[in-house]
Amino acid sequence: MDVFEIGMLICFGFAWPTSIYKSYTSKSISGKSLLFLYVIILGYMFGIVHKIVNDPNFVIIFYAINAVMVFIDLMLYYRNKKLLSSL
Repeated sequence: MDVFEIGMLICFGFAWPTSIYKSYTSKSISGKSLLFLYVIILGYMFGIVHKIVNDPNFVIIFYAINAVMVFIDLMLYYRNKKLLSSL
């Protein structure tokens, strides 16, 4: 049932805005794992491919939104790392 998959994605998605805000305001990479961010993005990509191949429907939007938020956090990681190295 898509309702449970959507619920899972919404629950996972609630964490990312907080993480993005923390990354943006702290300008720090402490507590961030680059490997973790890449693994999470990969997981969302697998979810999107699965939906496209096996059960194409609107749930892909929820995967994409989460993947974009993780990508933003990943880009902030690299920005913060560059800021720290310039000090």
